[in-house]
Amino acid sequence: MEKKTATKIFESLSSGLRLDVYRLLVKKGREGMVAGEIASTLHIPPTNLSFHLKALTQAGLLTVAQEGRFQRYQANIPLMLDLIAYLTEECCAGHPEQCLPQCAAPPSPVLFFNAREF
Repeated sequence: MEKKTATKIFESLSSGLRLDVYRLLVKKGREGMVAGEIASTLHIPPTNLSFHLKALTQAGLLTVAQEGRFQRYQANIPLMLDLIAYLTEECCAGHPEQCLPQCAAPPSPVLFFNAREF
């Protein structure tokens, strides 16, 4: 991953609302959600939500598929895993296995599935 791409992703997530949308779609997995479901779940006016969905989609964090007159959004999990790998690739001078005992919290289960299968 390039620094420019990582910066774009972080800029996209700098809004609390966008972070809420992304986390909600991570929970939904492959099923994703249509925009109206996202708006009602997060209590966001649909016109306000469309602006944020567009920003997340342009950053590559969301994929969108047309379903009749609706658009279904899904979190781009492989991109987020690439971002995590980019952030941690130099952990402990290139030996991340040495850093694991220092972590206070157990690693997230999402890191243990193959991102390419998602």
